[in-house]
Amino acid sequence: MAAGPPRSDGPSAGPVVKSEVDGLIAKAKADPTAVRTLRCRTVAQGRLRQLNYIRNLPPQDVMEVEPEGLSSEAVAPNASEALLAAFGSCLATGIHANALAQGLPIRSLELELEADINTSAVWGAGDLNPKTIGFESIRVLVKLDADTPRKIIEALVRHATLWSPVANTLHNPVHLDVTLA
Repeated sequence: MAAGPPRSDGPSAGPVVKSEVDGLIAKAKADPTAVRTLRCRTVAQGRLRQLNYIRNLPPQDVMEVEPEGLSSEAVAPNASEALLAAFGSCLATGIHANALAQGLPIRSLELELEADINTSAVWGAGDLNPKTIGFESIRVLVKLDADTPRKIIEALVRHATLWSPVANTLHNPVHLDVTLA
């Protein structure tokens, strides 16, 4: 964590404070049917590199460098690594926000994510026998330091995983509608 471990013991101690989390909870309770449309514009840059534009944020760089060694310019995560980062970020946010809501101070939170992938058929060459394309499983190790009984921390992690939008997107079938302009 580049900015140091997140803390949840006061309004100025971390990026999110309890009052902000409480506000989000109240808003969700006021309109539980609210749906937001999230958007991303992906623009190919050549050499299998893409820039992803989300809201008014700086572009997010993703470079498809699979199989390894295809490009000597591995300056950005590949799409599968970006998916792991999205899941890790969502889960860490859920754990931290729920800890804040419950008044559980966290000294540090770190997630290690890993998944195995076979990309031999992705390029339409190599082993084209039927197989799983993409991850079959994602392993997550949660390292959480808090003065809270392990049983409560385990429940917190289970709850955050159960209600994680990215975890549910990965776990549940998602309809893809890809059309040509």
